[in-house]
Amino acid sequence: MSRRLPRKAVVIVGLGWTGSIMAYELAKTGLDVVAIERGPWRDTASDFNIGTAADELRYGIRLDLFLRTKQETITARNNMSQTALPIRRWGAFLPGNGVGGAGVHWNGQTWRFLPDDFRIRSHMIERYGEKIMPADNTIQDWPVSYDELESSYDRFEYLAGISGKAGNLRGQIQPGGNPFEGARMREFPTPPLKQGYAQDLFTKAAAEKGLHPFPRPSANISTAYTNPYGCSMAPCTYCGFCERFGCANYSKSTPQTCVLPVLMREPTFEARTECEVTKVNLSADGKRATGVTYVDRNGEEWEQPADLVLLCAYGLFNVRMMLLSGIGKPYDPNRNEGVVGRNYAYQCGGGATGYFEDAKFNPFAAAGSLGAAADDYNSDNFDHGGLGFVGGGSMTCAYTNGRPIAYHPVPPGTPNWGSKWKRAVRDTYQRVANVGVQGSVMSYRGCYLDLDPTYKDPLGRPLMRMTFDYQDNERKMSAWMSERSNEVVKAMGAKQTQMSRLNGPWSVVPYQTTHNTGGAVMGSNPKTSAVNRYLQSWDVPNVFVMGASAFPQNAGYNPTGTVGALTYWALDAIVGQYLKNPGALVQA
Repeated sequence: MSRRLPRKAVVIVGLGWTGSIMAYELAKTGLDVVAIERGPWRDTASDFNIGTAADELRYGIRLDLFLRTKQETITARNNMSQTALPIRRWGAFLPGNGVGGAGVHWNGQTWRFLPDDFRIRSHMIERYGEKIMPADNTIQDWPVSYDELESSYDRFEYLAGISGKAGNLRGQIQPGGNPFEGARMREFPTPPLKQGYAQDLFTKAAAEKGLHPFPRPSANISTAYTNPYGCSMAPCTYCGFCERFGCANYSKSTPQTCVLPVLMREPTFEARTECEVTKVNLSADGKRATGVTYVDRNGEEWEQPADLVLLCAYGLFNVRMMLLSGIGKPYDPNRNEGVVGRNYAYQCGGGATGYFEDAKFNPFAAAGSLGAAADDYNSDNFDHGGLGFVGGGSMTCAYTNGRPIAYHPVPPGTPNWGSKWKRAVRDTYQRVANVGVQGSVMSYRGCYLDLDPTYKDPLGRPLMRMTFDYQDNERKMSAWMSERSNEVVKAMGAKQTQMSRLNGPWSVVPYQTTHNTGGAVMGSNPKTSAVNRYLQSWDVPNVFVMGASAFPQNAGYNPTGTVGALTYWALDAIVGQYLKNPGALVQA
């Protein structure tokens, strides 16, 4: 029997990027806001001490910052004919755990999706005809445009102090930036990071091949900065301990550095950590949320009534919460009906590695988003006619780290152990450069999320089941992009190259990327989307669902910048419209 608590105006599930921004902006208006976070409290000063934060064994190998599968896991399979099995150890992707969520351990790549990405279905059909679309796709246009989101992108970038160089200022192409990006109202808040020798070689080689290289946008900021909330950050020291680590230097944009210092001073805000929300409670007719039920660290169950419920957990877990709570119709791939769980997508990779004889690099002088990129093969920036696929990716030459346990590149044919392996590690460590591809993944009828019929969590709730595999479209794109990457690596002067591309079925075992998208997608039609253009549930209007779960398919970029932009976009609608007149903001 749960114990009922006093009503709050707003209850937020999860206290990462989206939850902390929402909490601060709503608490500022005087609303009583409570955020309920499953994991522990995390603070830069107490949790990421400068003397212990760079512990590769603890954080990089034993994954101290990440969700434990005993807390929550999912089952996975490649197609509907298979039986899904539980993930016992996170591998392909690494969900965060605790205050800050995945915003603590990320590398810091902060992109804006391209204008064509928001209307990819219409754009591709208009340019190439219906025949270019992949089989069994459920690709759909976003219900918002780049131009509508531009100011929200700007707000998130200035909140985070993102380092970079504009390529398109108010419609005017700028030298040194990305000429393919959508028009932005002003420059990045801080200048680009200093590039290394490998990035200089890439920039020269890419330009010689007619590409348009530019410094990658980075949340590892280049100079001291104070954001609009009054939170101050320090310049990056290029230590190479970003992904899987908290930043002890206050140099990586995270909720801890950019929002929490001011949020925790708001008198109407409360954070409850190590408390797991088990469901969103609904009224008898199912048309209104009345609050949430959660279990605290002692196993005691509580009911938190609230007028407004914001799902701000990691995208996969937002979808599961909707399924467990009965918010929206679950997706049925056989009938291609329903919306919750529909259009799950991931990210695909590829690229080429070069082994050099004369060049000497320092991979340990690195940052999570340090790198030079080219977008000539992203989205529809190139002619797809005759290629047999849609989509593309951003091509980048980068070092995120040169850490001693996990980073030991060796040429093809090297033994896996022994004296020859040791010599190869020694001789190769500073003579390798990679040109990698962050590729898009389209949405398909057979790639979706639902509740597993067999496996349950410790509280007796069904686990979420993921059904996913790369399709021919992504395999063709990865192969083609890898060939383009290989051409650039050779032009950089590599004596030997090795391409990587999608091979075999998708696997949950090797780490790939934590860029899971879809499952609660936004749209203009309630028959093909779970939330409307303001991320408001079509079925339960006092529930809003934040995060990459809203993406109808995934673009050739990291999702965080767009997640941040959608947060401010939805926030403006909540403050400017919903709070004044609660109800559906878009009529079905």
